[in-house]
Amino acid sequence: MNWQTHTLSNQVDELRDYALFDTDRALVEGVQRAGADWHADALSSYGRVLGKAETYQLAEQANRYTPELKTFDARGRRIDQVDFHPAWHELLALYRGQGLVSLSFEEAARTGRWTAFAAGMYLHGQIEAGTMCPATMTQASIPVLQREPALYATLRDKLHSSRYDARDLPVAQKHSIWLGMGMTEKQGGSDVRSNTTTATPVGTGGRGGEYLLRGHKWFFSAPMCDAHLVVARSASGHSCFYVPRWRPDGTKNPVHIQRLKNKLGNKSNSSSEVEFLDAWGLMMGEEGRGIPTIIEMAGYTRLNCVIGSAAIMRQALVQALHWARLRVVFGKPLLEQPLMRVVLADLALESEAATALMLRLAQAFERDDSAVERAWKRILTPAAKFWVCKRAVELTGEAMEVLGGNGYVEEGTLARLYREAPVNSIWEGSGNVMCLDVLRAAAREPEALLALFDDWQHQAHGELRLLAAVQALRQDLALSPDQLEVRGRRFAQDLVLLAQALLLRQHAPPAVADAFIASRFDLGAGRVYGTALMGPAELETVLQRAYVD
Repeated sequence: MNWQTHTLSNQVDELRDYALFDTDRALVEGVQRAGADWHADALSSYGRVLGKAETYQLAEQANRYTPELKTFDARGRRIDQVDFHPAWHELLALYRGQGLVSLSFEEAARTGRWTAFAAGMYLHGQIEAGTMCPATMTQASIPVLQREPALYATLRDKLHSSRYDARDLPVAQKHSIWLGMGMTEKQGGSDVRSNTTTATPVGTGGRGGEYLLRGHKWFFSAPMCDAHLVVARSASGHSCFYVPRWRPDGTKNPVHIQRLKNKLGNKSNSSSEVEFLDAWGLMMGEEGRGIPTIIEMAGYTRLNCVIGSAAIMRQALVQALHWARLRVVFGKPLLEQPLMRVVLADLALESEAATALMLRLAQAFERDDSAVERAWKRILTPAAKFWVCKRAVELTGEAMEVLGGNGYVEEGTLARLYREAPVNSIWEGSGNVMCLDVLRAAAREPEALLALFDDWQHQAHGELRLLAAVQALRQDLALSPDQLEVRGRRFAQDLVLLAQALLLRQHAPPAVADAFIASRFDLGAGRVYGTALMGPAELETVLQRAYVD
């Protein structure tokens, strides 16, 4: 008896075996524009490796078989070891092999090095985001460690190495190392000044001196890093300490992992709670200046949050476009259905605007040589983290809806992207913290923000909606501090939307820029994706540009 009840038809496999870099016209153009085309061949090659079905499978495995904590060995010795699936190590080795950890600090005179780094991270983040945690923190630690020449001399080659080394050994015995951060405590969260972990000097103490740390961290990522930069109280206030996993004498440093966090997403990466039981560390920077020291590191990680969220948005978009091109509904491909075309085009606008913004921020980190560049780096970075990371949550949800139930199952890429998206809004400061940082940075450097507004007013010439937006932002600055804080989210949002509109106006086809401006600045334009009104020609331009076969 034949029990065949149906034949498989009109099902679309997720996009695999494609070139991530070569199919992303906005990214290719941005790399060229920043003078980073010397790295284009490497990005193209890496994009093809990442796009392989086998690499997607590694990402799926690393997130399905999550890290496991082993507190003790078989004979009762404390080891505090986290075991990972081999896929995790393969993905980290891929990233390390590209030299992306230190690329932005190599060959300081080479134009476009920050853009080259941002593009590489953006490609990797589309396939697997958890591995970005140790990679981001390690990269961000380099400029902080460079301020401590003696310590940095012992770590430089290992930080800059492109050779992956997963062994759990003292730093001196390793080919390459990863660094993490330890700030958050139970009682404080973003309020680092409420931290209670103490640091007691061994000897005279002071900058470069030895200390013993006692206390806890409520979020400690990633615990298998070879060392962490930790904030703790010393005699003169909060200071920053370099705390390795192994002490200089080769014994295990008593940083005891209490448990691993059971997170909503970011499953491949281990986040933990730890206790310091007189853990050995070296003071970095001036005593009592630990929070400014670690905040400098956070400035870099916030840029990476923007890059990571832009990457998630890009991957969600291309998977939705791929599905819509091949899935037939009511007799024709989904992409040819009028309402779906508008939704997908709106997602494409959001993704390209995020990509343009993260590339522009990367340039500011490289240059930082004028008031305008300082404004991009110090004021726009937290604003971008606030806005882009939130938009990633909404965009991934909309992209899942394009696939319907097929997007909602755990076997698919989009479900993982959706669970991954919120972490960048929370890590390194939630939305309100970012908006307050925007206002604080603007108050510290008002001349930089005004120089930026002058530059934007010139760029907005001939576009009344954008000129009005610049003027509205100027008027906000006349408000009292309390009044402006109440408008903090609106101020940050308007900053980012205007920045994105002007970037697209400069660098994208007119149809793309016009559609973005109309959908984000016209009165009555909705915030739900798919409410933008675009003509047939604009729709076609946006959709064709979004993913180039």
